[in-house]
Amino acid sequence: MFPVSEPADRAPGCPALGATGLPALADLANLVRSTIGAVADRHDLTPSQGQLLCVLIDGPLRMADLARRLGVEKAALTGLVDRVERRSLVERRPVPGDRRSVDVVLTDAGSSAVDMFHADVAQALDALLSGLTDDERSVFQRITETVIAGHRAPDGASATGTIDPAIASSRP
Repeated sequence: MFPVSEPADRAPGCPALGATGLPALADLANLVRSTIGAVADRHDLTPSQGQLLCVLIDGPLRMADLARRLGVEKAALTGLVDRVERRSLVERRPVPGDRRSVDVVLTDAGSSAVDMFHADVAQALDALLSGLTDDERSVFQRITETVIAGHRAPDGASATGTIDPAIASSRP
C-alpha cells in the first residue's frame, strides 16, 4: 500500500485544523523555539533560564510578579530560580517591610550573561527573517504584534503562559 499524504491544511498526523495558515504558524513556533533553544545551549542555559534572565533586564521582580510575567506557577518558578541562583546569575533579596516577599535580581554575572544571550537571540531571530524584504518584515511585525496583543493579560503577561514547566526543570 502507498503512503497517503496529508492534505495541505493539516499538520502531519493531525486532524484538519479548519483555518488556513495554522500548520505554517505551528512550524514557525517550532522554528523559533528551536532557534532560541540552540542559542540557549550555546550559553549553557535552558530557554526558560534565558527567558527568566531577559525578564529581569528591566530590574528586580518579586517572585509572584515574575511567575505572572513568565506564565508559570510559583512552585515551578521556585525551582527555576534555584537553578539560576546556584549559577550566581540571580539572587534573592528580601523586600524591606515584607518578610514573606523576595525580589529576584540579576547579579553582575547574570547581567553579562543576559546581555550576550539577548544579543545572540536577536541575531539568530533576525537571521530567520533574512529572506524577507524590509516591507515584508514590517508587515510581519505588524501582524505578529496584533496577534500577540490579542492574547496578553491586562498586566502585560502572556495570557496563555510563555514557559513550559517541563523545560524549566530540564537542566540542573
